[in-house]
Amino acid sequence: MRALGYKASFFAGLAGALLALVGCGRESKADQDKAAAARRSVRVAPAARVSLPDVVAVSGTLGAEEQVVLGMKVGGRLSEIHVDLGSRPREGQALARLAPAEFELRVRQAEAALAQARARLGLAPGAGDVVVPEEAAVVRQAQAGLTEARARRDRARALFEEGVLPRADLDTAEASYQSAESQYQTAQEEVLNRQGVLAQRQSELDLARQQLADSVIVAPFDGAVRERHATPGEFVTAGQPVLTLVRIHPLRLRLAVPERSAARVRLGQEVRVHVDGDPRTYTGRVARLSPAIEESNRTLMVEAEVPNRDGALRPGAFAAAEILTSADQPAVLVPSSAIIRFAGIEKVLVVENDKTVEKRVRTGRHLEGRVEIAEGLSAGENVVVEPGNLVGGQEVRVTQ
Repeated sequence: MRALGYKASFFAGLAGALLALVGCGRESKADQDKAAAARRSVRVAPAARVSLPDVVAVSGTLGAEEQVVLGMKVGGRLSEIHVDLGSRPREGQALARLAPAEFELRVRQAEAALAQARARLGLAPGAGDVVVPEEAAVVRQAQAGLTEARARRDRARALFEEGVLPRADLDTAEASYQSAESQYQTAQEEVLNRQGVLAQRQSELDLARQQLADSVIVAPFDGAVRERHATPGEFVTAGQPVLTLVRIHPLRLRLAVPERSAARVRLGQEVRVHVDGDPRTYTGRVARLSPAIEESNRTLMVEAEVPNRDGALRPGAFAAAEILTSADQPAVLVPSSAIIRFAGIEKVLVVENDKTVEKRVRTGRHLEGRVEIAEGLSAGENVVVEPGNLVGGQEVRVTQ
């Protein structure tokens, strides 16, 4: 009887244990289902490998191709300024002028002096300025006197040799001849002197006319007025600034390329330019390369020429630029919404074994909703799109 009691107790305990195990199993399965339901649903996108143009992203400042401060070459009272800030004169256009009365008087005075010098040489109006000394009136007169004195001397010598003329008369004839010869030489020298005076008067007239021309500022090239320094009625001295003119087509873009990228930059490469507040992309070309690396910041100075025919770009503006160094370069792209930025650090979340894993990355170009991953991620890895407040190590459930 006692043995039967022990067997009954054993089977009763075994049945209880089995029931407990079944209950635990049911509870674990329920917990698992509950945990699975609690996982956050996420969408993922694969990091795609594509071919993109290889560019060097830099920034710089747009500058005028040429800039000149214009002033008068002569002093005087400023009578007119035909342009103002922002005006766009054409090459050769008059920009400002001095009161012309004084300069016109100087021209007339020089013209009168020149006419007087020409008259002294016997030059008719409209004739050239070159005079043969033998054809000048003063030389011809001296030549006639010399010929007459020579003839008297020769007759006196003949009569003296015949013994009919005293020695004193021969000496007088000789002296008259020598005087006539000196007058002839003096007349030739006078003609040369008058020719020098004529050249001087011509130079004075040219100078007076040049001063009259210099009383007007003319645009040396097509450009725009950057600054006006004077006002009409003001007395300006020679060289005093009146206007600042800049050439705005093309513009010169100065770029500092990091040393690690300098070897990829070549003359003639395309440069894409963006400025704040303007959605358009402007295209230029690399025009000049510095022969040396700047030791202070380890950069190479590059200059690009950017067309600006419509004047939309302004000198002095900050510009972001991309130098196209290669037309086909492999790159890894992910959606822009997959990038997490915090305290200057960029990272993405990838899903591995139903859990998120943080990966720190370095981004490159931004291309219409996608971002280039320069470092930290391989093509084909699934990144979480719009991670929100997700962190690494959380269990997630991937949905389509």
